[in-house]
Amino acid sequence: MSTSMQFIKKSLTAICFCLPLMGMSAAQAANTSCTAGSTCVSVGSGNDPLNKEQARQEKEQWDETKMLRSKVNSRTEKEFDKIDAAFDAKDKCEKSLNLNAYWEPNTQRCLDVNSGRPIANP
Repeated sequence: MSTSMQFIKKSLTAICFCLPLMGMSAAQAANTSCTAGSTCVSVGSGNDPLNKEQARQEKEQWDETKMLRSKVNSRTEKEFDKIDAAFDAKDKCEKSLNLNAYWEPNTQRCLDVNSGRPIANP
């Protein structure tokens, strides 16, 4: 037998041996179920009622978490605005030309030294 015939015979034997193994791994891959966090490709119409219910629940959960994140963000923004306004008022009071104006840190207001009343425009 020539070397080329031996090579073809060995290659053909190897291919015949590997084909069933490749088919088995493809069959096993088709039988595995999708788990949370995995990427799965499904073939078919996708009109399974359980899939629709799961999708509805996931959308509902997403909407709820989005709403909660929005509330937390707006609360944080309001607190920041209060602090920012207090810093601006303190700067305005300290830079005031009114000699009787002073900044009260506990109440965060600009007060008159003599009367203790708040000053509207320091």
